[in-house]
Amino acid sequence: MHIAILGLGEAGSIFANDLANMGATISAWDPGPKRVLHQNIRFAHNNIDAAKDADIILSVNLSSASEAIAKEVLPVMHADKIYADMNTSSPQKKIAVYEILKSSGVPYVDVAIMAPVPPKGIKTPFLASGPGAKKMLAFFESLGLDFTFLSENVGDASTRKLLRSIVYKGVAAVICEAVEAGKAFGLEDYIREQIHTVIGGNNSLIDRFIEGSYTHAERRVHEMEAVVQMLEKKDIQPFMSAAAKDNLEKICNAVKK
Repeated sequence: MHIAILGLGEAGSIFANDLANMGATISAWDPGPKRVLHQNIRFAHNNIDAAKDADIILSVNLSSASEAIAKEVLPVMHADKIYADMNTSSPQKKIAVYEILKSSGVPYVDVAIMAPVPPKGIKTPFLASGPGAKKMLAFFESLGLDFTFLSENVGDASTRKLLRSIVYKGVAAVICEAVEAGKAFGLEDYIREQIHTVIGGNNSLIDRFIEGSYTHAERRVHEMEAVVQMLEKKDIQPFMSAAAKDNLEKICNAVKK
């Protein structure tokens, strides 16, 4: 099995290395790779070079790049391949990418990554929908991956991912702000006790919410932008989701200083 990985950020590089360790042939490309890759991975010249001979193409980029990448690889797409869009995008963006690739006949899959990629890597739970989802399921089940088929409708997987994000990123934003306020007033232990009454667990759970927000702030900003876009398309005013996005932007700026 030859798999192309387009995008070698945290998730893409981990997927590439894990799949190479499982014996798959991997070609990959990213304009600015920052992580060490498995010695058997072929680092391509560009996206089209990575994708041209692959059976499955995994696009693991920022949502903002997904349409441009689809246009770039379109000349080498055909019905015998699978194109899996694993970017965290709104359903509307996934449909737009699908429309770009549709003329090639390539089976398209809307894939949602449903948990942080570390520590499970390629065995992180995935949801999939779209015309190519069943075909991809057969490939990935043979590798023992956690891959759930939803439907043949592009957007079903990304919708569920982003609805979940409203909850998890919203809760994380409240926890980050509450702990920051508790520290400012010299009452961190007290505010942590109040958080426990809502989410249960212990301080390690609170710390995971905070650490995850700081570690993945930039990616989660884009995720919540997709949530806002999705809700606005449904004429829902995304007050809480927009606030969660703003909080992540604040964290992102603080991390960069």
